[in-house]
Amino acid sequence: MRTRTANLNGQPFFLREWGDETLPPLLMLHGFPEYGSAWSDLAPHLSDHFHCIAPDQRGYGQSWAPEGTENYVLSQLVSDMAALIEQVGAPVTVLGHDWGASVAYGLAMFRPELVSRLIIANGVHPYPFQREMAKGGAQSQASQYINQLRAPNSADWLAADNFAKLEQFFRHGMGTDWLTPDQIQAYRTKWARPGRLDAMLNWYRASPLQVADPGKPLADPPQLPTERLRVACPHLLIWGPEDKALLPETTEGLEDFAPNLTRVTIPGADHWLHHQHPEKVAQAILDWADKT
Repeated sequence: MRTRTANLNGQPFFLREWGDETLPPLLMLHGFPEYGSAWSDLAPHLSDHFHCIAPDQRGYGQSWAPEGTENYVLSQLVSDMAALIEQVGAPVTVLGHDWGASVAYGLAMFRPELVSRLIIANGVHPYPFQREMAKGGAQSQASQYINQLRAPNSADWLAADNFAKLEQFFRHGMGTDWLTPDQIQAYRTKWARPGRLDAMLNWYRASPLQVADPGKPLADPPQLPTERLRVACPHLLIWGPEDKALLPETTEGLEDFAPNLTRVTIPGADHWLHHQHPEKVAQAILDWADKT
């Protein structure tokens, strides 16, 4: 693994890279509350086949972290990664997890010329996700934490007692415990950088998606532009079925938006499948890539 800082749209972004630069590029987009090092378990299994590029996205790790919720709308997050792809050389394969999946979908939907193939690992397309969160059912219940994270004082709450609440969320809130003491200390170090935790939470605050109260469906859910939410390129969805935050129904009907979709399930995995079963995730990616 090697590191460098790239200038994207005039701002500094920290990158981690694995594999020879002559190999096909694979852009790897992390979610909350991780940073580019989230891919350190998976990337070595792919680096003989891809030039793996894992940025700390806006607001995370050692990358640019502007103040203000308005700086974290999806169009700006997509613009960051579009600038990186243009530097690397388009089109590329894009892999996204959790919030990184939102940016990956955004690239595939709104900048399709930049994306040759799309891989999502336990992440959701906005339409079926909003559909399920609006019902007031199981996904609404599972997504109640989103409202907690959007609260104005959530950064202080999560950071108290050496990030005890954030560690609890990370370890148990979305799946099983997989973190080592060294790993959690590395995360604490990144979370403690000035302004970072509030910037990370701004991803939640800037999202237009709404969560219904349990048992109370939204009367007027957000109307998403369905015709603009199509994924034309080959799309692989890798799923850990034990995920506590994203339930299987959030992927129902995905074929309506991604007709060239392949699904792979990793039994026994949850939201953190790329840490728990990196060899199986890598094999799923390589087998699919050989066919596409």
